[in-house]
Amino acid sequence: MDLTLLTYIHTGLSIVALAAGIPLALGLLRNNATKFWTVVFLVTTVLTSVTGFLFPFSRFGDSHWVGLISLIVLAAVIAAQYVFRYRGSWRWIYAVTALLALYFNVFVLVAQLFKKVPVLRAMAPTLMEPPFAIAQVIVLAFFVWLIWKAARAFKPAM
Repeated sequence: MDLTLLTYIHTGLSIVALAAGIPLALGLLRNNATKFWTVVFLVTTVLTSVTGFLFPFSRFGDSHWVGLISLIVLAAVIAAQYVFRYRGSWRWIYAVTALLALYFNVFVLVAQLFKKVPVLRAMAPTLMEPPFAIAQVIVLAFFVWLIWKAARAFKPAM
């Protein structure tokens, strides 16, 4: 596959997954998650992680670990929803893992912004600089709060 086309597909899937993650998260917080946004989020997030492995690489890098962990988390989300139907502890496992999958998408978004946006790249050229770490800590803190709230709020009808 052409690398430019793969990049467009991968990026497009990532953008749709991020956008679908917003109504998914709001639905979890309000205890009214919709099937439509859930399916869009799950399909595009799985495809984002899978297409990331199609790029040429010579070693298994950080991005591959994030993709692999994301796929494992997504397997738990899918199992919680479609196999266990939110029964028992699978209710909170679903809420936690769905938002953890969204967190990985946002984590990668922040990394890509620091790599591609000139002003951010100047602040953290190696992604090992304090501005990048501070941004990621803020994102992590927000998602810890969001996951805690959603795990408590999400109580789907059985």
